[in-house]
Amino acid sequence: MRTMNPALNDSTFEKAAADWAPPSGQPHLVDDSERMTFSGTLTATAVCLTVLAAGAVVGWMSVEQDAAGNTSLPGWLFIALLGGLGIAILTIVKPPFARFTAPLYSGVQGLVVGAISAVYNIQYEGIVLQAVGLTAAVAAVMVFLYATRIIEVTQKLRMMIVAATAGIALFYLVGMVIRLFGGDIPLVHDTGTLGILFSLFVVGVAAFNLLLDFDLIENGVKAGAPPYMEWYAAFGLVVTLVWLYLEMLRLLAKLRER
Repeated sequence: MRTMNPALNDSTFEKAAADWAPPSGQPHLVDDSERMTFSGTLTATAVCLTVLAAGAVVGWMSVEQDAAGNTSLPGWLFIALLGGLGIAILTIVKPPFARFTAPLYSGVQGLVVGAISAVYNIQYEGIVLQAVGLTAAVAAVMVFLYATRIIEVTQKLRMMIVAATAGIALFYLVGMVIRLFGGDIPLVHDTGTLGILFSLFVVGVAAFNLLLDFDLIENGVKAGAPPYMEWYAAFGLVVTLVWLYLEMLRLLAKLRER
């Protein structure tokens, strides 16, 4: 487990590379167009993010506010949530489908993110632009830190990030169960010092997951993974970036409440 991102893990890339390899003793002469590349992954990621942005615009416009200030979410939002989850599971189970499912997932996820963003922006004007800018800035910083090897992705670092991410996932899961029974965990929504520190911690963990994603993509390129893994890697990066953005929204909302 080198990353908690279900899309980007060692076994996925190793299996893809093994399936792509020729039978033992037989040559397999291929050029770069038949292998996963950094440039191809970058292009696939750009396409997915563009589709995500387009979906977000549609999702944003679907949120309505009446004269009394009441906000109404679109009726299809829950269906989009389930649809995105289903597409994500399909992509993880069948990576070769990623050429088609990665853009589709990005579009559906964009609908959900756009609707959520609109609700936040109605309550805290300008917060979405701030969250987008901060998310892009954090991603750029993590790319720089990884490319320059200022932060080395060591086994110890991997274990720490994986453990922290697993803990956050468990914490959120417990919180969801508690909310079903009418309760709540203060740290998640609390605007006090502890609540803000918790959100800062989660944002930091999400950002460091990008380092693990970059490391696994690099290993996939080195392993000579098939070209469809470029789209699979793009899908994985979208998962992490959306998580980072949503956590950034939550953090900024808490700061606005202060």
